Amino acid sequence: MHGEVVVNALSCNTCFKPPLILVVLPLGLYTVNAIYGDTITMPCRLEVPDGLMFGKWKYEMPNGSPVFIAFRSSTKKNVQYDDVPDYKDRLSLSENYTLSIKNARISDEKRFVCMLVTEDDVSEEPTIVKVFKQPSQPEILHQADFLETEKLKMLGECVVRDSYPEGSVTWYKNGRVLQPVEEVVVINLRKVENRSTGLFTMMSSLQYMPTKEDANAKFTCIVTYYGPSGQKTIQSEPVVFDVHYPTEKVTIRVLSQSSTIKEGDNVTLKCSGNGNPPPQEFLFYIPGETEGIRSSDTYVMTDVRRNATGEYKCSLIDKSMMDATTITVHYLDLQLTPSGEVTKQIGEALPVSCTISSSRNATVFWIKDNTRMKTSPSFSSLQYQDAGNYICETTLQEVEGLKKRKTLKLIVEGKPQIKMTKKTNTNKMSKTIVCHVEGFPKPAVQWTVTGSGSLINKTEETKYVNGKFSSKIIIAPEENVTLTCIAENQLERTVTSLNVSAISIPEYDEPEDRNDDNSEKVNDQAKLIVGIVVGLLLVALVAGVVYWLYVKKSKTASKHVDKDLGNIEENKKLEENNHKSET
Repeated sequence: MHGEVVVNALSCNTCFKPPLILVVLPLGLYTVNAIYGDTITMPCRLEVPDGLMFGKWKYEMPNGSPVFIAFRSSTKKNVQYDDVPDYKDRLSLSENYTLSIKNARISDEKRFVCMLVTEDDVSEEPTIVKVFKQPSQPEILHQADFLETEKLKMLGECVVRDSYPEGSVTWYKNGRVLQPVEEVVVINLRKVENRSTGLFTMMSSLQYMPTKEDANAKFTCIVTYYGPSGQKTIQSEPVVFDVHYPTEKVTIRVLSQSSTIKEGDNVTLKCSGNGNPPPQEFLFYIPGETEGIRSSDTYVMTDVRRNATGEYKCSLIDKSMMDATTITVHYLDLQLTPSGEVTKQIGEALPVSCTISSSRNATVFWIKDNTRMKTSPSFSSLQYQDAGNYICETTLQEVEGLKKRKTLKLIVEGKPQIKMTKKTNTNKMSKTIVCHVEGFPKPAVQWTVTGSGSLINKTEETKYVNGKFSSKIIIAPEENVTLTCIAENQLERTVTSLNVSAISIPEYDEPEDRNDDNSEKVNDQAKLIVGIVVGLLLVALVAGVVYWLYVKKSKTASKHVDKDLGNIEENKKLEENNHKSET
């Protein structure tokens, strides 16, 4: 049984299950199955006869000649073992003539015979010993670094060690049996017997031509062997191979932080092939370039401009395959005329235009002093309320981050315009005089008493809005007075006076027309009318009374005027002026 056995090209073209291992035994013989390395126990299956003298065990050589190995006397109870080198120190014979053999070997597969001897007879009963050895787990050795499509290549060798009896090896891919196919699946099996142990080592090599679909395929091999309880299998660990295949398609992609590209962005072109391993170099074709640019799988463009819009291509180095994509670089231009800080005079016209140039339809809107305007500004005749900070802003909604804006700071200047009004307060104890002022920069206002030139400091001012505000004083004159409102800014100084009757004569509200562009003319006319009316009334109705009151109550009047308007000398001058104006 010793030696080396080699079997080549073992395959099963019609079956899908591993072949069965059959052990054929002589009919009617008692068989003991033993595990390699364990103890073999063989009972003597004879009934002990009367007058038994001794019992013996022997085994038969292949040629039929006996070899005695153990003897036990029934009377002296002593045991003797024959000098057989293969069984030295391995045998044990019990009182009931059961023979045990330690450390079972493959060479113990023999026909053993139990003999019971009397004076008249010799009885014999044979026992067949079968020894089994489970093989090691299969290993796939000498694995290929990679496989290539369209090429038959050695995938690996499945090695199964120390089996008895010899088993069979089957290859699987993804759990399905690999059947031999000429020039596609080639399986060769070799079996080697260890001369000293009698155990078999099986080696099955697999040559395989893969396809692209085998890129992640799991290859295993399974050994089928026969044990004491029947047929069993052991599977190897699965192995996955790197399958190389040529590129069949080239793809170009645009790598960008957003779905759209705008001026100033950085753009990366990436070219890839579907082969394994993938190609590492490509030719990139850029608009405006006549020849392809050799590069790795990426090509980077920084701070792109609108002229980068166009078709981009890439191909393999040999130009055998090509792919193309189109890039659109979005842009947005805004021109505001005029822009920056602009100073104009009230009433002037100012054309304003906001011109947009863009790669798509843009949304345009205006903002004045942080408030969105409903319409675009138009200035045919500038007013103070037109002054402010204007922003023309435009966006491309489909392009993230593409927004432009420009600012116009409009300053509307005008020399001071004045309108004065007066009325008697409801308590009839005082009169309110208001100087309505319009102008930019904001005029400074002073009140004086005409003739004396004394200043009035007790004034109230309203809030300055859209170039307009009011300065107000409250007085209780005992005699007629003339008040002067002086408004002055960097452009001009404007002076207007108003006659105010004594507290005993009611004053009526005068209409205000703040929206009239010719407010200066209205003020002048109002002053003239008031002066004429007051003069006529004084001359026709109270000329004599005023003179008599002047003589009689000069002291009382001096006190009141001093309280409200100034000192005594100033009041005398005021009265003299009033008297002259009445005359």
